[in-house]
Amino acid sequence: MSALRASDLHKTHRRGSEQVHALRGVSIEVHPGEVVALLGRSGSGKTTLLNCLLGWETPDRGTVEVPGAAGPSAASWRELAVVPQRFALVEELSLADNVALPARLAGLPDPLGAARACLDELRLGPLADRLPDEVSLGEQQRVTIARAMVVRPAFLVADEPTGRLDDELSGRVLAVLREAAARDGAGVLVAGHDPLVLDLADRVVRLEDGRVAEVP
Repeated sequence: MSALRASDLHKTHRRGSEQVHALRGVSIEVHPGEVVALLGRSGSGKTTLLNCLLGWETPDRGTVEVPGAAGPSAASWRELAVVPQRFALVEELSLADNVALPARLAGLPDPLGAARACLDELRLGPLADRLPDEVSLGEQQRVTIARAMVVRPAFLVADEPTGRLDDELSGRVLAVLREAAARDGAGVLVAGHDPLVLDLADRVVRLEDGRVAEVP
């Protein structure tokens, strides 16, 4: 199976009269079955890179390849799933129904059963019938991870997936992502500063000033 691949990405944003070069020829690959940590300070280009990989922004130059899809914006959730920083949960749906939504759209059998299994894996089973505003932000964050995992995607991009979790729950979340890579052959890209992410990753990619930096 081919890799999730960005090649020679360039992206410039305009901020008033100023041009900000967010990406300056960035190339990155995520292969099936591996976990890659993406590091970068604010302003390094990390968010722009993630947005280009997901099809939320279009690079000025360069290409993004998603195996099985015509491009990132055309990729289905089974080809490329995302754990966003902004959770985007449907307020009127229970946690279980939020997680089941991608499975229903993908036509999987028993989407609600699959959703509850994912919630159990992330220690959220007892909360499955609650609404998003009836649980904590940390619990909502784990729901977004379950929602991304429920269809067993080929590739998964997780943006700061442990940002609102304590060390114990962070370890559990990262173990689930590691298991997805090992069990399902998923390629996982995790953006974040959590030291546990570095321990989990097979490779580390560091961005500095819109470029890939050497990692010692």
